[in-house]
Amino acid sequence: MKTLVFVVFFMCSVGVLAQSALDGTWRVDLQSGQFAGKPLVQSLQNGEFRCDTCVPKISVKADGQDHERKGDPYADTISAREINDHSIETVAKKGGKVVGKDIDTASDDGNTLTSKWSFVSETGQTGNGKTVSKRVGAAPAGANKTSGSWQQQRLENASESIMTVTFKASDDGLSMSNQVGASYTAKFDGKEYPYKGDPGITSVVLKKIDKNTVEETDKRNGKTITVVRIAVLPDGKTLTFDGEDKLAGQTFKWTAKKE
Repeated sequence: MKTLVFVVFFMCSVGVLAQSALDGTWRVDLQSGQFAGKPLVQSLQNGEFRCDTCVPKISVKADGQDHERKGDPYADTISAREINDHSIETVAKKGGKVVGKDIDTASDDGNTLTSKWSFVSETGQTGNGKTVSKRVGAAPAGANKTSGSWQQQRLENASESIMTVTFKASDDGLSMSNQVGASYTAKFDGKEYPYKGDPGITSVVLKKIDKNTVEETDKRNGKTITVVRIAVLPDGKTLTFDGEDKLAGQTFKWTAKKE
């Protein structure tokens, strides 16, 4: 599902100072999120739900029944249904088990889309939150009001499980883990290392940019999925994530504080 796109939050350094500054658990500041790039384009019209910017694209009957979902590492079926003329629900399953649910609701004036979503990770951990987007493209005539083009504005009410990430630096590499079960241990040598706990990412490559900055490249079967620059600011208590979702054509920026 499109919201799973938020697995990018769980994503550093020459010298002991940079390593010591990075070590520990960091909490993302929800208010710091900045988003740009291609908008979400979806529609529910004439009994069909489409998401043209989802990867892979979605085109299924909006009958509430499970339909095959090919090419998605997170789900093998998806269902869609119209709740009313301004709200829809999509449910993703893998192996018959629900792994993601999304309820989209358009505001009365049709200019704001609120997406309440939840997921179950590969390791059985759960996460949920609410995404708020603004309309940047009109809905087709006669379509559900959630249809059209939408640009994400902010994330609200995210669960504790997706708000923190823990790093542990060594002389020549970095380990990462988070509360939804994703983790890696990699060296700063530009080689691919296994990324565990996320079916959408199979390997990670780390590159040291300077003493306070590391570039992380997440890959799926050799293809680049996401590139994120992770930097410790001079205060030693602030971490920034500046990334690009290569598949969706979107960019994001977050700030995190050391716990």
